[in-house]
Amino acid sequence: MAKTNDEFLKKLLATFRAEADEHLQAMSSGLLELEKTPAGDQHTELVEKIFREAHSLKGAARAVNLTQIESVCQSLESVFAALKGKHLVVSAPLFDLLHHAIDAVGRLLAPDAGASGGYRPAIMELMRRLDDALKGPLPDPEMPALAAPAQDFPPVSPPAATAEPAAAAALRTPLPAASLVSETVRISTAKLDAVMRQVEELLSPRLASGQRVGELRETAAALATWKKERTRIQPALRVVERTHERNNMVNGAAREQQEIQTLLEYLDGESLYLKTLEDRLASLAQSTEHDLRMLAGMTDNLLHDVKEMHLLPFSSLLEVFPRFAREFARDQAKEVELVVQGGEIEVDRRILDEMKDPLIHILRNCIDHGIEKPAAREQKHKPPRGTITVTISQRDSGKVEILVVDDGAGIDAAQVKSAARELGIVSPEEADQLGEQEAIALIFRSGISTSPIITEASGRGLGLAIVREKVEQLGGTIALESRHDAGTSLRIVLPLTLATFRGILVRAGDRLFVIPATAVERVMRVADKEIRTVENRETIPLDGQTISLVRLSDVLDMPRGNTAGESGVNTQAIVLSLGPVRVAFRVDEILGEQEVLVKALGPQLVRVRNVAGASVLGTGQVVPVLNVPDLMKSAVKPTIPSRGPVAAEKSAEAEKQSILVVEDSITARALLKNILESAGYLVTTAVDGIDAYTTLKTGTFDLIVSDVEMPRMDGFDLTAKVRADKQLAELPIVLVTALESREHRERGIDVGANAYIVKSSFDQSNLLEVIGRLI
Repeated sequence: MAKTNDEFLKKLLATFRAEADEHLQAMSSGLLELEKTPAGDQHTELVEKIFREAHSLKGAARAVNLTQIESVCQSLESVFAALKGKHLVVSAPLFDLLHHAIDAVGRLLAPDAGASGGYRPAIMELMRRLDDALKGPLPDPEMPALAAPAQDFPPVSPPAATAEPAAAAALRTPLPAASLVSETVRISTAKLDAVMRQVEELLSPRLASGQRVGELRETAAALATWKKERTRIQPALRVVERTHERNNMVNGAAREQQEIQTLLEYLDGESLYLKTLEDRLASLAQSTEHDLRMLAGMTDNLLHDVKEMHLLPFSSLLEVFPRFAREFARDQAKEVELVVQGGEIEVDRRILDEMKDPLIHILRNCIDHGIEKPAAREQKHKPPRGTITVTISQRDSGKVEILVVDDGAGIDAAQVKSAARELGIVSPEEADQLGEQEAIALIFRSGISTSPIITEASGRGLGLAIVREKVEQLGGTIALESRHDAGTSLRIVLPLTLATFRGILVRAGDRLFVIPATAVERVMRVADKEIRTVENRETIPLDGQTISLVRLSDVLDMPRGNTAGESGVNTQAIVLSLGPVRVAFRVDEILGEQEVLVKALGPQLVRVRNVAGASVLGTGQVVPVLNVPDLMKSAVKPTIPSRGPVAAEKSAEAEKQSILVVEDSITARALLKNILESAGYLVTTAVDGIDAYTTLKTGTFDLIVSDVEMPRMDGFDLTAKVRADKQLAELPIVLVTALESREHRERGIDVGANAYIVKSSFDQSNLLEVIGRLI
């Protein structure tokens, strides 16, 4: 009985957590909407809506005996009741407190949250703050009672913390968005009913298949009987043969006559038997074809309905974005309004889960690099609040488009060119030849950033590179447009589902390959006389343009096959398009189009160039499914060198590079010196800004790592003094400090620091990565 009760309680708690997540999301979204809504009827309706959500969550928590959640919801109810009765005025500190309370309840929903009473002190403090909000305006939007103690660096081996600070830190941490790919999914009953009908209809072809098996067995038995009869007449045939050899024997002639008569009778019967067998096999073949068509139709319908069950609306992903935009914009001292359109469009939940981080990267870039601060926007005659619009729309051929547009400053093509030159991605001559849009496209290359300083939020040049890689892994495309002071638009096109797609089966050499049909513009035959060589590349004319013609076997580093076009009149080619780029691939044979189920290559082959996965043909043969973005890159073979050799060369020279560490704390100075020397750098130390500036005048250094708060001369003043010195002005400077406010970061940018690292989130790999990018 106890075991049964435990199982029931687990199921009940799982149901409660699913319900509570919906209540919390509705409350969070309501608060964001309330923050933008002026006082009035709509304002009152929003407060009423949030109040009811808190009340419902309190009742559900009471039902499962989660008293801490119930108590927090009771305090929230009191606040919302005061807002509803106009006894309390909304303010930014109050909204911060309410969002903090919602995050705390989300933390309490974790399965292990009730394992100990460690959260109770933090919850009591939170409830006290909510009660204080009823007494008057809050003076500070922060939560001082839950703040973490200041420290120079996190200890290498931190001792066990007491329960109260750990709980407070856990509740203070923003609640992460839950993974969209969970153990359960919620689907509509209409979709379930449709799938159930499809499954029920599969019973008919199943019975028919059983019938066909019986008929095949009967046919096999008939063939066995025929074979036995043929065996019976073999002696008669041998007798006839011997009788022909003894024509002079009368008895033999009579016997021959008898055997011939027997043989004729058998042949007459066999002819009729064979006709019956032939008709039966023809009927069986016709029935089998009918069953195959039925099964194919039902399988397609069932597959479609199951795919529908995997679809989730985009709103399930985008619902976390308004809160993120609000918090991140406030950290940057900016005002941003996020507008979402088309959230009802459904897409494969696996695609949604994979696109969560890339879209957050994009949104962060829009706020950090695109949207200006209110004062700067007003100088440009723009409204002080910037706007970011995310529009989801469905396109033909089973694709969905995500368009992210901001009305910020746009991307400075000159800064992108400069960053690309510094990294060795393009030469000065190549940079001068690039047009504005070509230069902006370099922003997708790893390491390129237009940020003036490296921080924990931006400046590493990895965000958009990661976005493009993820989009291409999903079989999508990405394009970017930007105009100076008019904003940036980023367009992503993705498939609606990941399970199956149409593919073109081709042969290159002696191997078969599948190319996704969504990227195929056309298949064609090319006459040899149409092929021209331009700059040592084969090209063909197509729709008034000249496009490259490459051999698929060459791109895949395979031996060439015997192509008909080598000595014949024409060549088979398949034209692929990826955005504005079009390339024709010569193949030995185009075998046709078919439905393809893609299988991953396994953990040992997570990333194979030019290959997206594998598929099994009807013959049982396993064939590679080609990765179109990789193919296009391999075919074009840009002359722009990759960053890899440059980075490798820099790594090889790291042991020759010298770093000056400026830090007044003996412990922190020793830690930084040990980290950098272990990485192969030559390290010199100084105890403050004056000591550092004197050392700079007596030696040669490649980079400075400096603290900010130091006696005699702090890190800000040291940075400004270095930038004012003509001999040292270009020296990279990394500030590593406990000062993490926005004002201190901005001052670091103003004085000319190249990177700003906060000690509270210090990580040695992070520091080494920043240094590797700067020298």
